[in-house]
Amino acid sequence: MLTAIIVAAGDSRRMGFDKLFAVVAGKPIIAHTISAFQRAKSVEGIVVVTREDRHDGIKAIVREEKFEKVWSIIPGGKHRQDSVQAGMNHLDSGTRWIAVHDAARPLITPEQIERVFQQCTRRGAAALAEPIKDTLKRAGSDLLVSGSVDRDQLYAMQTPQIFERQLIEEAYRVVYAENISVTDEVSAVERLGRKIALVLNDDFNFKITYPRDLALAEFVLKQRMDSVAN
Repeated sequence: MLTAIIVAAGDSRRMGFDKLFAVVAGKPIIAHTISAFQRAKSVEGIVVVTREDRHDGIKAIVREEKFEKVWSIIPGGKHRQDSVQAGMNHLDSGTRWIAVHDAARPLITPEQIERVFQQCTRRGAAALAEPIKDTLKRAGSDLLVSGSVDRDQLYAMQTPQIFERQLIEEAYRVVYAENISVTDEVSAVERLGRKIALVLNDDFNFKITYPRDLALAEFVLKQRMDSVAN
């Protein structure tokens, strides 16, 4: 059984307001995110990990949108990895596969989720990723360019990231045993020496970070809705 952990415990500091409740294409961002996992055939359960002050709002959305796959809405931790660990602590015993997804990526689609899951069942670990297209430079704190970075074989990591349950649980035990910080689950699994399959994404799946992202997300979601309607 595949269970999704949707991480929704961030503070929206760079946005300046609670971005997860911002309405885009007629629904809050968090509703679009949960909807993709609700519609994905491989996903049997969803755990939403969030801040306590968001709990009632997300619970209301789950009820209004009839997201039957949402099993639990639980408090998150101080850091992202703490929230993911909290989600894993609340999984059903029948869960064999775990998907972790950032709530602030509302453009994820059921098709993307299925593609990552298919690779995970073959390799044990898989993540959505996008090749780096921009020229990359190094710069110091003074913002003066100090060198170039070869972008060949460089990829920007996205979510969902999906793993065999035993693998990601072992990876997190090591993270906490060694008292280290990781920004995503691929980084944790890498420390075990395991290979993670990348699933290349050619569709929009950016993370809502700045106010400017809302207009683009609105455009993409409405375009998708129009294509389905036609």
